[in-house]
Amino acid sequence: MGEYQAATLDRVFGAISDPTRREILNRLASGDERVTEVASNFPISLNSVSKHVRVLEQAGLVTRTIQGRNHVLSLNADPMAEAAEWIDHYRAFWTDRLAALDRFVTGAGGATGAAPADATPAPTPEEHS
Repeated sequence: MGEYQAATLDRVFGAISDPTRREILNRLASGDERVTEVASNFPISLNSVSKHVRVLEQAGLVTRTIQGRNHVLSLNADPMAEAAEWIDHYRAFWTDRLAALDRFVTGAGGATGAAPADATPAPTPEEHS
């Protein structure tokens, strides 16, 4: 993983670690909004919401366009796509480990720990959705 990608991941995961920031992103997924519109939906001050927005901007998840006195926010999902790619890289590892644990717990692997030839593989995370 390159230094640029690591820095992007750090900023993205740091930004989405806060529930207020995740809710701001959720709102912007429905369309652009002015900062004051976003702030009106939270029980915190406009200044506090602005601080959250700055963290999202630094992570590249939100862009701001100034139209006169209005500051309009837009979602930029590209950095989240990079984070999703990073997670997907490890999905096979998790799926394999969970399938092995399932075989161990249910005894499906027999004495050798190997799954029987007719065993159904463990469902992938996508199949649970």
